[in-house]
Amino acid sequence: MAAAHQEPHSSAVRPRSYKDESYLHGFLGTVGDLQKAGVLQDVVLEVEGRRFPCHRLVLSAASPYFRAMFTSDMAESRQKTVVLQGLDAGMFGEILSYVYSGTLHVSLDKVQPLYQAADLLQLDYVRDTCSSYMAMNVERSTCVDLYKFADVFSVHVVQKRCLQWIARNFTEVASSDEFCGLGVNRLTEIISHIELDVKEETAVWEAVVRWVQHSREDRLHHLPSLLHHIRFNLLTSDDMAAILEHPLVREDPGSSEVVRNVVQKGNIDPKPRFGMTTEMAVLLNPTEGSNEILFMNPREDKYISCSYKPEDLPNVTDIAVTNENDIYILDTKELEDEDQLCLFKYNHAENMWEQESVSTISKPSGDESFCHGGRLYEANGILHYIAVIPVGGEPMLQMRKYSPHTNQWQECSQLQLQAICNNVMLFCGPNLYLFKGTEALCYDPDKGVWNRRTPSLKFPKLCIAVAMGTEIFCTDYDLNDLMVYDTESDRWQELNGWPNPGNRQIVELPGVFVLENQLHALLICRGEEEEADRESFVYVYDRSADAWTDLNATLPLYVHEWYGRCQIARMYLPYLEGA
Repeated sequence: MAAAHQEPHSSAVRPRSYKDESYLHGFLGTVGDLQKAGVLQDVVLEVEGRRFPCHRLVLSAASPYFRAMFTSDMAESRQKTVVLQGLDAGMFGEILSYVYSGTLHVSLDKVQPLYQAADLLQLDYVRDTCSSYMAMNVERSTCVDLYKFADVFSVHVVQKRCLQWIARNFTEVASSDEFCGLGVNRLTEIISHIELDVKEETAVWEAVVRWVQHSREDRLHHLPSLLHHIRFNLLTSDDMAAILEHPLVREDPGSSEVVRNVVQKGNIDPKPRFGMTTEMAVLLNPTEGSNEILFMNPREDKYISCSYKPEDLPNVTDIAVTNENDIYILDTKELEDEDQLCLFKYNHAENMWEQESVSTISKPSGDESFCHGGRLYEANGILHYIAVIPVGGEPMLQMRKYSPHTNQWQECSQLQLQAICNNVMLFCGPNLYLFKGTEALCYDPDKGVWNRRTPSLKFPKLCIAVAMGTEIFCTDYDLNDLMVYDTESDRWQELNGWPNPGNRQIVELPGVFVLENQLHALLICRGEEEEADRESFVYVYDRSADAWTDLNATLPLYVHEWYGRCQIARMYLPYLEGA
């Protein structure tokens, strides 16, 4: 029998999926046309007496609210006409327009009722869009109204933006009629805010008086609780005497008692208001055993060097400043175990450092060629301690985080490194960024995961980085190469480096910092000759002109003793100068 003929085996053809984008857009357009033509509609929704013929399928696909209504045993699932309560007819018309077209029209006069409708109908996109729109339109004429609306509906992003705007423009807002319409809880939140921009504490007291007198009979009983948020330690003795003699205080025994108790015991929060402080660069003296810290603002010609007792500040390792203007220092103070680190928190009023309780953390140990000194970082009020330690013969990035509110350390994700040289780490917004050679990584603390980002191809020898807004500025030791990384677009841009007039030689690690929303560099330089004396310069980078300018600051001779990494804090100069 002849053998059957076999065709040569061909490679299997893999199935493929195709997506018709024009169909998707056309489908939505067709559905919109059917709605306009009044074709195939199977339900009528009635809102405030207005009738809206619709399609159950379209409504169910767009909204969980309608999906539950039409696919359950509810009576509405069988009715041809459904009456909807708690909705504005005009806003429901806008909602239907979005459902059938995918396009949403938002304006300031209708954003609040539109948000309410979207909240009821569980339309996340509409709700989120309205939230973003409100947050972008916070200004003098809208801040109080939006603040109250955001409070009622728990729109946290808008509430936070309004609170910040009101705090930064407190004097103007406090004089408005809308301010007097705030509830006591919102007023308390405002006058206790860390960023309240007032030059004198009497402005806060006067705002409270105005609010109480707006409806005296209903509000006088709130005065004692509000007085707890007045920082009497920032008032003069004459101001204190005037408050004690004020009719509101004299008529209310509770208020008078509160004032006297606060005067005797001091305030719960002695930190000054935002408007009373000056932005200062806080620099550590790198000399071993030094107990000195320099606070400086070259733009205002302010330089204050403070020395602290060795037992209070024995060996500073690093420094971090939180968004609430709390300053923490990482210290190698010896406790039960000499290989432990601990945190010290700065007391603004006393100009001293106080050890935080239960805040120790073990230092990395092992092969010194792998160990990379631990650093302290801050993000969203949480401190992060990061070090490179040896694990299985390979360098590993170790991270722990500390919550000041719980006073607890917690282990975080680890990352194996190919090398430990030329690593730059810093937080920008909520995320940690790591640039190492030709690799860029981003760590999300909430999810505990690392993601790869676009690396810089310009130069691998990064050594300094600082965040400003959503951007990260990176440079090398000599400030010759300057790059900026946009965390939102994941893109790099090359900028002009320091021009180095006079052919100076940078002899110490530059102190690069953001002061008053501008990039600054403190440079310790020497002339071409080896015997030349050291000189200190402060340069400011102008982003719009892409150029560095000498601030021509008159720096004290001792400034060259401080260099390297520094942090920005808002300092109350009377506290510093009086210490």
